[in-house]
Amino acid sequence: MPPRPPRVLAVIPAFNEASNLPHVVADIRACAPHWDIAVVDDGSRDETSAVARGLGVIVLRLPVNLGIGGAVQTGLMYGYRHDYDVCVQVDGDGQHDPADSVRLIEVLLEQDADLVIGSRFLHGTGFQSTFARRIGIRILRAALRVLTGEPITDPTSGQRALGRRALALVAADYPQEYPEPEVVYILRRHGLRVVEAPVTMRARRAGRSSIRVLHSVLYMVKVLVAILIHASRAPAKERAMS
Repeated sequence: MPPRPPRVLAVIPAFNEASNLPHVVADIRACAPHWDIAVVDDGSRDETSAVARGLGVIVLRLPVNLGIGGAVQTGLMYGYRHDYDVCVQVDGDGQHDPADSVRLIEVLLEQDADLVIGSRFLHGTGFQSTFARRIGIRILRAALRVLTGEPITDPTSGQRALGRRALALVAADYPQEYPEPEVVYILRRHGLRVVEAPVTMRARRAGRSSIRVLHSVLYMVKVLVAILIHASRAPAKERAMS
């Protein structure tokens, strides 16, 4: 008998994304109709939950806004506890192409990886983020290279696929503010395999990002401090990762 296909849950963290969700869900269903979809409504003030329920997806509504870390962890915890093999993180603003996420899962399985990050910089096509964020990404990239030995080109990318080993870890412990680069370090610290695959990022369909130039600078500083704190607490044998 051929092996069964993996059970996949697409996790969509959403804060005031009512206008974008129909397009995002339609894109996922067109590319991967067998995936289940969970929208995590992170305390939205608009009709995000009502729109999601109307689309017939799983709705996980948070009573208050926890931020991206809390929203993503909620979805990943749901996926882990309901025995999904893979969780795919997809932003609610329409920037992520689900066809690329399908490829991330293929890489996850082919390379026996635990986390596959979609990198917009491997091929250099599509939306490349703002200048301020690109500078921050370069600094975070260098810090992670020093601490983990991993040449991760896009550590802040939210388009990623996680297997069961990674889900078991992040369901119990997940950074709460701007978590993506910290997760890379945490997984590598525990000996898990992190790889990248190229994706093409799109501009958001509607609305405005909550990240501004000042936020980008603070983001970089906070994440660097958090990663360095993790590194200072890790035993020497964990810091000497291959």
